[in-house]
Amino acid sequence: MAARSFRLSVTQRTLLVIAVLAVALFGYWATRGAGAAPPASSSSAPVPVSAADAQKQLGELTIADRTSMDGYSREKFPHWDSQGSGCDTREVVLKRDGKDVKTDKDCKATSGTWTSIYDGETWTKATDLDIDHMVPLGQAWASGAKSWTTEKREQFANDLTRPQLFAVTDNVNQQKSDKAPDQWKPPLVSFWCTYATDWIVVKHYYGLTVTQAEKTALTDMLRRC
Repeated sequence: MAARSFRLSVTQRTLLVIAVLAVALFGYWATRGAGAAPPASSSSAPVPVSAADAQKQLGELTIADRTSMDGYSREKFPHWDSQGSGCDTREVVLKRDGKDVKTDKDCKATSGTWTSIYDGETWTKATDLDIDHMVPLGQAWASGAKSWTTEKREQFANDLTRPQLFAVTDNVNQQKSDKAPDQWKPPLVSFWCTYATDWIVVKHYYGLTVTQAEKTALTDMLRRC
């Protein structure tokens, strides 16, 4: 006997479509209502390298005078890039570096607690924080990034893999500006070791130069490790 063909009625097909759409919409609004979540791969800060490894990398850096800042602008280091899930680089760092951070449907931090690694101060408003580039954009420009492509400068400005981006007290970040460690150090002396290792790792990865004064300051900071 021939098999009976299975066909849905118009009403059944309509109900099936409605059910599928309802499931899809529920998932969408559930995600939006809970706040956009940054990518899982960016959920933790890079682990600092050992002082010995940092000292080795420091010895491999080229020593050279800083070039002029002619032609520099922050616009030549495009940021903040989209990192998926509706979040940009700044928002990912705020979520990563904070505690109990809540975000709205657009991934903006609405509440949380942040302790700045530079001065140990604690903040409860995201507006009190800057996302600092460990090696500042202007410092990078004067130590090699001037000759980079825009794509490489964009990678540098949004690097979540190396210890390059941190949420810190805004006015402390403004004091740092584009200064190297021979010109500025974090007020929190206990962070000097990590500051030096992080700085070296970033400069080493990107092939940036250091001045002799900068190298001396970094070497002195590594002695605190």
